[in-house]
Amino acid sequence: MHVIVIGSGVIGTTTAYYLARLGQQVSVLERRASAGLETSFANAGQVSPGYAAPWAAPGVPFKAIKWLLSKHSPLVINPRMDWSMLRFLLMLLRNCTSARYTLNKGRMLRIAEYSRRAFAELREATGVRYDERRLGTLQLFRTRKQVQHAHRDMDILAESGIPHELLDTDGCIDNEPALARVRNKIAGGLRLPLDETGDCFAFTDALSRIASEQGARFHFGVKVQELATQDGRITGVQTDQGRIDGDLYVLALGSYSTALLRPLGIDLPVYPVKGYSLTMPIVNTDAAPRSTIMDETHKVAITRLGERIRVAGTAELNGFDASLPQQRRDTIAHVVSDLFPDGGDLTRASFWAGLRPMTPDGTPVLGPTRYPNLYLNTGHGTLGWTMSCGSSRLLADLIRGHTPELDLDGLTLQRYRRWSG
Repeated sequence: MHVIVIGSGVIGTTTAYYLARLGQQVSVLERRASAGLETSFANAGQVSPGYAAPWAAPGVPFKAIKWLLSKHSPLVINPRMDWSMLRFLLMLLRNCTSARYTLNKGRMLRIAEYSRRAFAELREATGVRYDERRLGTLQLFRTRKQVQHAHRDMDILAESGIPHELLDTDGCIDNEPALARVRNKIAGGLRLPLDETGDCFAFTDALSRIASEQGARFHFGVKVQELATQDGRITGVQTDQGRIDGDLYVLALGSYSTALLRPLGIDLPVYPVKGYSLTMPIVNTDAAPRSTIMDETHKVAITRLGERIRVAGTAELNGFDASLPQQRRDTIAHVVSDLFPDGGDLTRASFWAGLRPMTPDGTPVLGPTRYPNLYLNTGHGTLGWTMSCGSSRLLADLIRGHTPELDLDGLTLQRYRRWSG
């Protein structure tokens, strides 16, 4: 069977790897010059199942108002005549209840934990290297109120069997010694000891070569224009270089999946949420992070990548805008300067932005569609790398006709029946 995978970010590339490993004929179509050059290129660098949580949570609407008035806001909404944005926000608000938060976080943890195991097995099988570190991650709280609110997430983590520990100020510094310089800014933290860090682009690029050695064919510089249909099935992919036909199709195109599905009568509620990052060289190892620190106040992650520091954050709703405003740079630069003032050289930092494919409930959209030979692997938001191996292995099992190890309930397009057509 010839499977065509559309998209070669970390999701499309891991999909190709698992399918090729199972002996399927695989063709990957990607408009960029190599794998991992879009949202996977300079993300926060975390493989963090323990941090899997929906943005839609109780209290978020009121927090959003406060954030929008802040100089260094983690949330930016640019008003525009955009029905897709409005619908996304309305659906997100609908999920800001305690019951839905618990349901959605449970679903996300389920796929993230499954992916953790798949990721470890893939790393063992391939020997892939990517500036990896397995030192856990630390969610940093600046206020006592944040520490108190952490208990809600801890309850869900405990129910899911995910190791975690609530730390006081000294505990945070024991795990990240450089934070001793800013002790007075730390109220506590939530440590997730099994979470990992690394360079997602390096991983994706290396895995594309491994998948190629297993027989997958990557076609770079190919722009997909539309999916052709006949008699209720997908019959081919129209590209700027002609039509390519296969037997089965997997859409792993991130935020761009929605536009490709709309002509087919499939309304996928995935919206691009723009995130920014700075990557700078380390100039003082003792003043730099050891792993990842997530600043809960600013929603910014600071990650050690070899001899570099990656700082990533901000959630901006502005369509497919790809600009790099100085104000957004200033926000994430402020956070790293505030917590690790002497660790890296900001004057040599590279500035980047990517469009994270978000669903309003935080959970990705996996599996079948109304077309029997079209499958989805998209909508992973900020957790694409975290969920990539589990999502892709699950999809590969479905395609070869095997029952997946993970229950698909709540992970498919069916949960959006009202919109999915």
